[in-house]
Amino acid sequence: MTNPFEDENAEYLVLVNHENQYSLWPGFREVPAGWTPVGPKGKRQECLNWIEATWTDMRPASLIRDMEKNKPQTA
Repeated sequence: MTNPFEDENAEYLVLVNHENQYSLWPGFREVPAGWTPVGPKGKRQECLNWIEATWTDMRPASLIRDMEKNKPQTA
């Protein structure tokens, strides 16, 4: 059986979670709790290309918020 995450000809979804982390997900599978479909629905490489172009900051959203909160104030 082919791994459903590596089938170049299958249809995939791009998912995002509350931390702004992205994932590739097989289109025939139910979207897991905590994840939301975004971006294209299509072939594996199309979705991976979209994730690469979109997900430019790999830090979780909570880390970004904490870093902003603790950033030194400038005069």
